[in-house]
Amino acid sequence: MDLMKVVEKEFVAENSLPEFKSGDTITVNYKIVEGNKSRIQQFRGVVMQIKGTGLGKTFTVRKMSGNVGVERIFPFNSPAIDSIEVNKKGVVRRARIYYFRDLTGKKARIKEKKSGNIKED
Repeated sequence: MDLMKVVEKEFVAENSLPEFKSGDTITVNYKIVEGNKSRIQQFRGVVMQIKGTGLGKTFTVRKMSGNVGVERIFPFNSPAIDSIEVNKKGVVRRARIYYFRDLTGKKARIKEKKSGNIKED
């Protein structure tokens, strides 16, 4: 086994993040430290990509703020991430949805995955 992988296994803290993929809408609660005060801020948007492995694994979330698109890259192993909540499961065909940046209006919607827990009486 590679020496780097052995060291990563020892130092990676297991965080309990939910399963999500590209196209899902998530809310990331992360800690912001300003001086001696800290607060938790929410960033809700669509997951554009998941990239990397091990300690360097990151995910990109895109949201619209007014008419401006804002993308933020979060490391999976960041101690600043308080929690992640999956709001919607999206249906996309690609792992990296860069084409989503150019879409506006109704075309910028992602289909929602239907849950299979429907019981008929």
